[in-house]
Amino acid sequence: MLFSYQYVPHPMEKMQEFIDFIFFEVWCKAPEGEPFSLDLFNGNAELKEVIEAFHYSDAKGADFFNGHVERIYDLFAKLTPDQIDEFKQWYQANNDIEKICANNSATPIVRYADIQKIHPDLSRQLASFFKGLYSKDLLNLVALREKIGQIDDHYDKFMEVNNLGKCPFCGISTMLGVYHTKREAYDHFLPKGLYPFNSINFCNLVPACHHCNSSYKLSQDPAFTPKDPVKKTSRRKVFYPYSASSQKIEITIDLSKSNIDNLTPSDVQITFGPSAINEEIESWKDIYGIEERFKAQCCYPLGGKYWLEELRIQYCNYKVAPEVALANTQQVCENNPFADNNFLKIAFLEACHRIGMWN
Repeated sequence: MLFSYQYVPHPMEKMQEFIDFIFFEVWCKAPEGEPFSLDLFNGNAELKEVIEAFHYSDAKGADFFNGHVERIYDLFAKLTPDQIDEFKQWYQANNDIEKICANNSATPIVRYADIQKIHPDLSRQLASFFKGLYSKDLLNLVALREKIGQIDDHYDKFMEVNNLGKCPFCGISTMLGVYHTKREAYDHFLPKGLYPFNSINFCNLVPACHHCNSSYKLSQDPAFTPKDPVKKTSRRKVFYPYSASSQKIEITIDLSKSNIDNLTPSDVQITFGPSAINEEIESWKDIYGIEERFKAQCCYPLGGKYWLEELRIQYCNYKVAPEVALANTQQVCENNPFADNNFLKIAFLEACHRIGMWN
């Protein structure tokens, strides 16, 4: 991705803390033989208040939450100590999003399909539960909302800090932010339909523009290469959305023709760097259709043709030499790379200059 988000703490994180307690202190201790009861939640007073409120509620979300917690408890009660240890490793690994993105070999991630092969009933219940934790029926319940706040408030706080106004995954689309009454969707970076245990983990929740989220990424699994009939799939590195040390992506454009009026994507070649993060770049390009989208931007009348016309105006109207006009534009683009798609503009104009397109 072109730049990283800054992680913003919020009371919504408490929901993950509740799930952590349920997993480790309730479900993983189920084989000890204690019958399911509200007393199992004594170790977390706030969570117990929520569970008790749900117990006496007939709301859809309340029944969904408590019902699943109890059913999964009964299924965990049948597991052996070794199986419990394996689930603990899976849970911890699936919630370490940064290590998953780095393809850390010591991080044994698990998907529902993996659990299905061993514990089919448990896989179905876990999938139903974790996919539903993000539902409005649950998050809008007063007993829970009083503890964790609201997702819209998290978005507002998040966008106050991450206020560049551009989608970090493509750099092209404008993001709805603090000056809008609507918001972008949160993308489950590791899809909630594929991965258990992290559907409410805010390290796995990232606002993304509509096209990145709903047109390109969809339910793709960032951690694995696409299915191939010969190579099958394999783990891969991918950019961590909240990286504290993201590296600038280098973009070089080459054009195979000098007629800007009928430029097509096949006339545009894009090279990405640096090579040190090539695997992450290739994953990013695959997941978000980056080459297709960047090439298209260069070919639009309000893309490459408009960028070139800006330089021609400097040259024709103000007698600014092409090299000077380009140098001026380079400085502006470097200072504001994501305004007016400058990170693409400068690469495109440099390509035009190399083939003498405006001379």
